[in-house]
Amino acid sequence: MKSFVVALALIFAPAALAQHQTFAIDADASDVKMKLNTTHEVVNGTFHIQSGSINFDRTASHISGIVIVAAGSGKTGNDSRDKKMNKDILKVDQFATISFAPKTYNGTIAASGDSTIQVSGVFTLLGTAHDLTIPMQIHFDGSKATAKGQFIVPYVQWGLKNPSFMIWRADNDVAIDLNLVGQVSN
Repeated sequence: MKSFVVALALIFAPAALAQHQTFAIDADASDVKMKLNTTHEVVNGTFHIQSGSINFDRTASHISGIVIVAAGSGKTGNDSRDKKMNKDILKVDQFATISFAPKTYNGTIAASGDSTIQVSGVFTLLGTAHDLTIPMQIHFDGSKATAKGQFIVPYVQWGLKNPSFMIWRADNDVAIDLNLVGQVSN
């Protein structure tokens, strides 16, 4: 009987292990876009993903890892605005990175094709952790994967300075468009 149980375990072990996978993010193919509404214009910008790797289990909603963004990489098309953003708002001299560490997800991750899930985790900005849930659209094509999410960061509520001055006013929230591209492996 014992050898039968061991034989079954060996037969089914690869299938069970195949549920645990790693999404290695290609930093050069991925980005974070931001949109800030102001009284005079819409400010669009892009930040560079520094690194990232996500481990997940299709069977148990377990997810872990981290996505790290270089805080000083933000580009809005206006050098003086970018310098002010880096120095006064993001304080990149003290806080070089912004990160998201997923903890759980709701929904089903398909083995191939498209899936929509809700990823909950910790978003760290200016060294302070904030709970955040991000709706994500995931696409698997063989070992290639993309994960896209859109969410709002209430940056003023989270302790960052609003860049408004004189008659130029900025919203207290910034819209984020996350685009992650990479490879999935077992």
